[in-house]
Amino acid sequence: MQITIATRVSDLALWQANHIKERIENSYSDVEVVLNKIVSSGDKILDKPLALIGGKGHFTKELEDEMLMGNADMAVHSLKDVPTYIPEGLELIAVTQREDQSDIFLSHKYASFDELPEGAVVGTTSLRRRMQLLQKRPDLKVKDLRGNVNTRLRKLAEGEYDAIILAYIGLHRLNLLKDIPFTKKLSLDMMIPPMGQASLGIEIVQGNAKIHEIAESLKDEDTYICTQIERDFISKIGAGCSAPVACNAVIKSDEVIFRVMLGSPNGTNVMHEKLVVKVSESKDIGLLLADKMIGNGALELLKDAEKIAFKKDMPQRL
Repeated sequence: MQITIATRVSDLALWQANHIKERIENSYSDVEVVLNKIVSSGDKILDKPLALIGGKGHFTKELEDEMLMGNADMAVHSLKDVPTYIPEGLELIAVTQREDQSDIFLSHKYASFDELPEGAVVGTTSLRRRMQLLQKRPDLKVKDLRGNVNTRLRKLAEGEYDAIILAYIGLHRLNLLKDIPFTKKLSLDMMIPPMGQASLGIEIVQGNAKIHEIAESLKDEDTYICTQIERDFISKIGAGCSAPVACNAVIKSDEVIFRVMLGSPNGTNVMHEKLVVKVSESKDIGLLLADKMIGNGALELLKDAEKIAFKKDMPQRL
C-alpha cells in the first residue's frame, strides 16, 4: 500500500513530513510513504505579514486542495498553522505528542531579554509576540521579521535586529541554535505560545478506513486534549491571525493549566486569564473561558486591535 503525504517544501515542513513518514513505515511494514511537495503561497510571499496574504491558512490551503483533488491521502501540518475550520471532505484526525512549546530569545549582542537596553530593536511579525513584548517593555522597538528561518537568522547576524523571538522547536529540529551566541528560552508565563505550538496535525481525506487507522496511530491523547481546548477557545472567540491572541493549555499531574491573553498589538488594553482544572473536568474549558472573556469585552477589544494592526479585511477560513 502506498500513502502520499502532502507537505510544504520548507526545511522544517520536510523534516516534519519525513518524521511522520518514518513513523508510519516503522509501524506498518506493508506501507510505503511518498511525499507530494507543494510550494505554498505563505512560502512564496516573504515580504508581507501573514495577516495581509490570507493568514496562516495559506500554509495549509494548497495542501488541502491537493488532498481534495485526489493527489494526496494525508497532510502533515504544524498544528499552529491549521485553521479551526476544516474543509468538507477532510478530517484533522490526530495531533502528535507536543514537544517544547517555548519561544526563544536570540541575540548576537545581549544575553537575555532583561538585558536589552531601552529602545532595542526586536524582530517578530507575530502580533501575539508583539503584544506580550510591548506589554512588558513598551520602550522596545518591535520590527517586522519575515522570511524562512535561515533568512531570519541571517538578518539577526547582520545586525538588523538587536534580538529576535522565534519558536524554539523549529530551531531545535533543524539544529540551528549552535551558531547563535545568546539563546534563552522564555517561560510560558513570560511568553504564552499560540494555539497548537510544537505539535503536528495529521489531516486526511475522509472515507478510507486504513488511512484513518494509520493517522489515528500517530495521536497523543494528552496533547490532543490540550490542543482541542486551545482550538475551542480560538474558534469561539473568532480570532484570526490579525488578532493578538495567546492561548496555551498544559497538563501537569491530573490538572490542566490553561493560559490565555489577548489585547492590542501595542501591548495596551490586555486581557489575561489563567485557569486550573482537573483533566476530568477540562473538556469545555476553552469554550467557557472564551464566553467569560467575550462577556468582559474581548470581541470589542479584538475589533479595535484589528484596526490598529492592519487595514485589510480579516482573512477567510481563520
